[in-house]
Amino acid sequence: MQAALRTPSPKPKHTTLGRFFGVYSDPRAYLGMAYMLLALATGIFYFTFAVTGLSLSAGFAILIIGIPFFLLFIGTTRVLALAEGRIVETLLGTRMPRRPVHPGPPMGWMQRVLEMLKDPRTWGTLLYLLLMLPLGLFYFTFVIVGIVCSLALRLALAPVVLLLHHASMITLDGVVMQSPHPALLPLVSILGIVLLTVTLHLTRGIGYLHGQLAKSLLVRAPRTADEPAVA
Repeated sequence: MQAALRTPSPKPKHTTLGRFFGVYSDPRAYLGMAYMLLALATGIFYFTFAVTGLSLSAGFAILIIGIPFFLLFIGTTRVLALAEGRIVETLLGTRMPRRPVHPGPPMGWMQRVLEMLKDPRTWGTLLYLLLMLPLGLFYFTFVIVGIVCSLALRLALAPVVLLLHHASMITLDGVVMQSPHPALLPLVSILGIVLLTVTLHLTRGIGYLHGQLAKSLLVRAPRTADEPAVA
């Protein structure tokens, strides 16, 4: 079902220009851009949650509620890992297995807690939550700067305005503006289009790398044949 609903990949282009500008027809570039914009909000939330939970767990360590609070915090991080995995799978296209590893023979409550604490995914999830703040800031800044530089700052839209200004079709509040020679303005527009295309390529590549990072930290590696089954 997931394979049937997944957005189909675009047909490969055979020419260099086709592959370069074919990114405009690739939904992964736009979904990756949406994730990078969303990453600022999720990164702030994840980082705040992780830091607050760790701080309160350390503060409550001397109290009787310290251990229950820490276990509740760890359990909540697993829920966040599952939610983040669904976001990554939807927007970045990275397969994030949602079925847990078979627990094997029944174990007692204390043994299950110990196995959860020994699970590398538990600490990988905490590391991921802490990393999401700097990554989210970088992703959000990268997308905004790339779009603004491509479309607003005298690259793609400004040449059109300046051409109309030189043709006396519009006035810019009577202010004489220094601008490139009109013959160079098409080249500036082409530069803006190339910059936007490169931004989309980088966005798609960064999205793929982030998907692999999320999969390595949030998804438990499959058990080997000689490894005992755990919850």
